[in-house]
Amino acid sequence: MKEIIDGLLDSANAYLEKSGKLVKQDNLTMSEWRLLQQIIAGHDTQEKLANVTNLDISTLSRQLKRLVTKEMVTKVTIGPDRRQLKYSVTERGNSINLRITAGLVDIKQRIFTHWTEEELRLMKILINRLDNSIGRI
Repeated sequence: MKEIIDGLLDSANAYLEKSGKLVKQDNLTMSEWRLLQQIIAGHDTQEKLANVTNLDISTLSRQLKRLVTKEMVTKVTIGPDRRQLKYSVTERGNSINLRITAGLVDIKQRIFTHWTEEELRLMKILINRLDNSIGRI
């Protein structure tokens, strides 16, 4: 039997591989998709996005530029400073986000299809306890 942390890492990597393949079908990276979700959630300026993503401005700017190039988001200058930009999701970005989200829900359902409610509840409790224990270190 695997050690706990090794098993969690293996499971996380397997999930990231499957979810990454799903996201790549729409020519996005996981980072770009997460950023797209933040824009959908209303974080529409670089300042807001930097705060919620903890990305440095240069990384954030590159990812935003790629989302604009891929026609997932648009940008509009706000105020007299041309560097102040507001981002909004395009119809294409919204539809791709919905497809990816539905695909991830499907993956999750397939993973846990044979789990009982009690097993799911216990797993949530144990994961939260592990997270709290790690946070105290």
